[in-house]
Amino acid sequence: MISTVCSNDWILGLHQSLLLLLIVGKWVLPRGGGVTRGELSQLLLIFVGTAADILEFTCETLSDVKASHPNLVYIILAVWTWSMLQFPLHLAVVNTNPRNDCEEGSQEVTMLSKHSTDLWTIVQALFIQDGPFLVVRLTVMIYFHVFHQMLCFFALKNFLVVILNLYRLVVLFQDSRAAVK
Repeated sequence: MISTVCSNDWILGLHQSLLLLLIVGKWVLPRGGGVTRGELSQLLLIFVGTAADILEFTCETLSDVKASHPNLVYIILAVWTWSMLQFPLHLAVVNTNPRNDCEEGSQEVTMLSKHSTDLWTIVQALFIQDGPFLVVRLTVMIYFHVFHQMLCFFALKNFLVVILNLYRLVVLFQDSRAAVK
């Protein structure tokens, strides 16, 4: 009975199982690094959304190019593997309270101390998830001429997240400059 299951179904099942195990494992393991229960619950909710986006990325994007462009499959799997780094690097909720113990000094130190969580979230979106996903999806659409509603929707979603994070970064820098003056 197990051998009658399609290999694509096995791959999808393994992706789903891995993502669910990462989330449940983080929930069950002892809290470390000064993460409170509230921060852990916030982190787990972020993980669920992130896992759904990662799963959609591999399912939809791989199905678009699997048969016709095997080299792109390796690139998609590399981006998927890279995106999995955000699960152990769970800094999005750590140190959410700004530190008041930093010295009055350079602008960068003040900004980093006040906005470390926001900055990590921006870096994570731009370089670990939405940025690479956008590049792959645009490559599939432009270079390989694959267009369909879901691919366009998620490419626009990734583009919007990248633009909003860049806007957030500009706002943080401007607020930091205004606070120094």
